[in-house]
Amino acid sequence: MQGIHGGKLPMNTERPAFVWTVAGSDSGGGAGIQADLATIQDLGCHGCSVITTVTAQSSVAVTLVEPVSAAMLMAQLTTLLSDLPPKAIKIGLLADQTQVALLADWIASFKIHYPFVPVIVDPVMVASCGDALAVDNCQDIKSAAKSALDFKPFKGLIELITPNVLELGRLTHSDVSTKAQFAAAALALSQSLDCSVLAKGGDVSFGCTDILDDTHAQTHASTYAQTQANAHKSNGWDLALAEDYLVCRQVRASSKLHQNGRFWLASQRVNTRHNHGSGCTLSSAIAAVLAQGFVLQDAVVVAKAYVSQGLSAAIGLGQGPGPLARTGWPNNLSRYAKINLCDGNFISHQLNQHLDVFNDLVATVLSATDQATAQVRIASTLPQNILSHGFKVLDADLGVYPVVSDLTMLESLLAAGVKTLQLRIKTDISELTTAELAESDLGKSALSRCESGEPELIGSELEAQIQTAIALGKHFNAQLFINDHWQLAIKYHAFGVHLGQEDLAVTDLAAIQAAGLALGISSHSYFELLLAHQYSPSYIALGHIFPTTTKQMPSAPQGLAKLKHYVALLQDHYPLVAIGGIDLANLAKVKATGVGNIAVVRAITKAKDPLAAFAELSQAWEQCSLSEELAVKHELGAKHE
Repeated sequence: MQGIHGGKLPMNTERPAFVWTVAGSDSGGGAGIQADLATIQDLGCHGCSVITTVTAQSSVAVTLVEPVSAAMLMAQLTTLLSDLPPKAIKIGLLADQTQVALLADWIASFKIHYPFVPVIVDPVMVASCGDALAVDNCQDIKSAAKSALDFKPFKGLIELITPNVLELGRLTHSDVSTKAQFAAAALALSQSLDCSVLAKGGDVSFGCTDILDDTHAQTHASTYAQTQANAHKSNGWDLALAEDYLVCRQVRASSKLHQNGRFWLASQRVNTRHNHGSGCTLSSAIAAVLAQGFVLQDAVVVAKAYVSQGLSAAIGLGQGPGPLARTGWPNNLSRYAKINLCDGNFISHQLNQHLDVFNDLVATVLSATDQATAQVRIASTLPQNILSHGFKVLDADLGVYPVVSDLTMLESLLAAGVKTLQLRIKTDISELTTAELAESDLGKSALSRCESGEPELIGSELEAQIQTAIALGKHFNAQLFINDHWQLAIKYHAFGVHLGQEDLAVTDLAAIQAAGLALGISSHSYFELLLAHQYSPSYIALGHIFPTTTKQMPSAPQGLAKLKHYVALLQDHYPLVAIGGIDLANLAKVKATGVGNIAVVRAITKAKDPLAAFAELSQAWEQCSLSEELAVKHELGAKHE
C-alpha cells in the first residue's frame, strides 16, 4: 500500500469511507463504472457500484447502449443502502429521462435520513471517442444526444454538477463559444439547479464545434493541435491552460469567505490524446475526497490535480484514446491549479467588517482617504503583483510558537529566551467571552469608549500596545509577528505580520513586502493553503487541528489525517505551523504527521506557569524530533543490511 509520501506503509486497518458510483459500464474499462471504482480505491475509499447502463464500447467506438430496468436500478440502490451506506455519491451516465426521475425521487428520500451526504452529478452525454451515450430508449444515438437530458428533477438535491463545454451549452441552451459566455452559463446552471457547478474547460479546444458533427475518428490531440496552430488565445481562453470555472453555492462547512464564491481554476494543459474517462475520473475523485471529510472546494482542487497527473502518466492501450493512469493522492504542488477569484462580493463584505467600529471595536480606524482607496489597494495586492521572490524567508524553523494577547506575558516569554512569538490582540467583540470582557481592561475600555462616542481613542490605545510589543521584540532580538494590524506593524518595523484568509482582501501586501516584513498566512483547507501559496509567504499555518475555544472558527477541526496530507504537499516549500488545540497530550501525534512547527495558545496562556508550560512543550517537541530522527536512521540502516 502506497502512503501519501510515496513510501510503503503498513496495511491500514481503519474502515475506508464508502463511495457509490451510479453510472454506466464501459466494456473497454477506461471510463464509467470501471474508471470510477479504480479512482475511488486509488484515493483511499471503498467503491460500490449501481449500474445504469451496459455499453458495448472500446477506445474507438460505442456500438450499443442498453439501460438496465427500473426494477434493477432501484434494487441496486436499496440493497446497497441496507448494508453499505455511502459517505458520498457520484452519478454519471443516465440512459434516459426515466432514470433521471427515478434517481431524483430516490435521492429526495435518501436525503431525509442522510442530509449531509454529498451527491455529485457528471452529466455524461458523449464518449471520448465522440459517440453519444444517453439514448433515451431509441437507436438513433446522434439524434438522442441532440436533445439533452433534463436534470431539473435534481434541483436542490445535489451538491455539484460537472459539465464540460458541450454539456454546459446543452444544459443551459446557450452559446458558450467565449470564456465570458461559458462563465455566465455556469452561473445560470448553478441558479437553475440550486447547486454548485464545476464547468470544465479542458476540452475548450473544440471551440463551438458540435463534436457529433465531426468524424468520430478525429481525436482530441489532433483537434488541440489544430487549434494551437491557429492561435494561442481564442475567445478569451488561454489554450495553453486547462481552465475550469467553479461556482460555489452555499457550500456546507466552508468558510463564509468562499462558500458562495466564484473561481477560475487554471492548470497547465496536458497535451495528450489519452484522456479516455477524464470526466468520470474527475467526478469520482471529487466524491472520494468529499467522503473523507474535505470541503467541496478542497475536493475540486485535489481531484483536478489528480486528473492532471493521471493525464501526464497516461498511455495508450487500444487504437483510440487511452485511459488515465491511477497515480495516488496528488502531492506535487505543480499539479495543483492556480486559483483566481472572480467575485468581489466577499471583498465588499470584509471591507465593511473592517470599517464597522461596532464589530471591530479596537481596530485601527481607517481614515476617509483609506476607505476611498481601499479598492485600489485590493487591486494592487493580487498574487501576480507580489514580487516573484515572495516574502522574507525565515532563517530557522519556528519550533514551539506561542501566540499571546498580553504584553506582560509577551515580555516574560521574551526574557526567558523565546525567539518566535505572535501578538494577537482580539479586536472583535464577538471573539471575547463574558469573562474575558470583564477581566480585560482593553475590552472594558473599548466598550465604554464606544458608548461615549470616542472610538478614535481605541486606535491610539491599540497602537501604543503594538508599539511597545515591537520594541520588546527588537530588544530581545526575537521574531515577533503582529496579528492582523499590518499598518502598525509596518509603521513600527515589526519582524512580521500574520494574516487570516479574510484579511488578504483588505491588506496592502505589496506594502508589507516593500517594508521587508515576514508574512504568515492562516489556512483551514487545501483551497486556502493553495491561496496562501500564491502569495509566497514566509510560513503557512495549518489548522485548526483540534477543537479550540480561543476564537470562533469558520470551519470544522482539520484533524491529523488532513494535516498529514497538507504536510506532504507543502513541506518542501514552506515552514509549516500546525495550530489549534495542541497540548502535551496530543503533541506527539501532531509531530508524527511530519509538520515542523506548532503554534500554541491555551497550552501556554491558560497555564498556571506559562514559562514552565513553554519549557515543557519545547522539550517534548524536541524529544519527538529526536525520536523521529532515530527512527529514520534505524530504517535506513535496516535497508542497507
